[in-house]
Parts: sequence; C-alpha cells; structure tokens
Amino acid sequence: MSAAEEARERLQKVLARAGVGSRRRCEEYIRSGRVRVNGRTVTEMGLKVDPRRDTIIFDGKPVRSEQHIYLLLNKPVGYVSTVSDPQGRPIVTDLIPNIDKRIYPVGRLDLDSEGALLLTNDGRLTNRILHPRYGVAKTYQVTLAKRPSAAKLKQLEQGIVLDGAKTLPARIRFLRNRKNGILLEVILHEGKKRQIRKMFAAIGHRVLRLKRTAYGGLSLGTLRPGEYRSLSAKDLRKIF
Repeated sequence: MSAAEEARERLQKVLARAGVGSRRRCEEYIRSGRVRVNGRTVTEMGLKVDPRRDTIIFDGKPVRSEQHIYLLLNKPVGYVSTVSDPQGRPIVTDLIPNIDKRIYPVGRLDLDSEGALLLTNDGRLTNRILHPRYGVAKTYQVTLAKRPSAAKLKQLEQGIVLDGAKTLPARIRFLRNRKNGILLEVILHEGKKRQIRKMFAAIGHRVLRLKRTAYGGLSLGTLRPGEYRSLSAKDLRKIF
C-alpha cells in the first residue's frame, strides 16, 4: 500500500475528527447531501478522502482537519503512560502542561520504565508505529544483574512463547558492564505489555532498569528526564 493510500480515511471519520459531529451523525449528514468533496456532493458511505489534499465542504463551509501534534518525551520513572489513572498516580501528560489539545502516548512504558515516549493526536501515525506489519524498531537499554548465557539470549533472539503467543525475533547485543550489573541493547519490532521484562524473566533474569532510547532512527538525543520537544517532519521520517 502506498503512502498516499494509507493517508486516506473514511469521510465520516474525517468529519467527526474535525468536530462536525459524532461519526454516526456525520453519516446522517452525508446521506442527506450536506457534504461535498472536491466540488461533488457525496451521499453514499464508503468514500475515502485525504484531508490534507481533498477539499471537504459541510453546509457550505470548509472542514478543517485537526492540527496534528507530535512530541517526544523522556519519560521518567514513576509516571504511567496513560491520559488518566484511576489509582491517582502521576501520568505522562502531567509533564506537558501547555498543550490545549488531547494527545495520547504511542505505546506504553510501565511505571518503572523510562525513556523515549511519543505523544500525538495522529491516529494514523500511531497505528503505523505500533502495528507489527510496519516493522518499526523500538530500541531499549536493559540493565541486568548478570549476563545471560549465549544460549538463553539466542532463545530471545529467535522468539519465545509469552502468554500463549510467540514473540517476533529480537536483536540483542552487549553494550558494557555497569557498577550494578550489565547493560544490553534490545531491539523489538512489536510492543506487547511488559514484553521485555517478561522475556528476560522467562530465561531467569530480572530486569533492573529499562529505558527506551529510540523509535526507528529517532532517538532521545539530549533530552533529560521529564523534558520533551516538538517533532518536525524530518524527525518523523526517521521513525520509518
């Protein structure tokens, strides 16, 4: 599928995201002939549009797509990667107080993990990063008390069964010895809940520290814990 095809979405979804109404209400607007696309009145469901290129008119007024926001946060330990928490724990959006649009994290880092966390309101980008078929690499630094045997690491590299499903192959390399253990680099092309911790637990090793350092070729750089920055189009291209 080409990038242009991936950019196209169902018309009612685009209208709903732009604030015209609920998706069901937008379907009613389409059926009643109140929506025009590129000068043509649309009355049937199923039309896909690219809101960046197509001209969409509702009741004679242009429909403006929601402005997308892309942020890279260096998540500290002690924050949950959600936009709300019933237990009242600190959430990652607490660290970004000046954004007036609803944004959400792309994937999760658990409470005790840290590092690179993308936040956005772009659903298409989120899907492309998280869905295994796109193969976006996520890079982590993993601290263990001692170095696993080569045979055990090979098990993880080839994929192991967790929660009834086999993980995709991982890339693992030794980085260096640390005062409190050893540091490994782990690259995954998926992101199941607590996957890295479960992977190493399955071979008898507890993860002492877990830090995500990159999505694809987009790395944390010089961001300190709790800091974030806006991403440019050039930054986003590095992910893929």
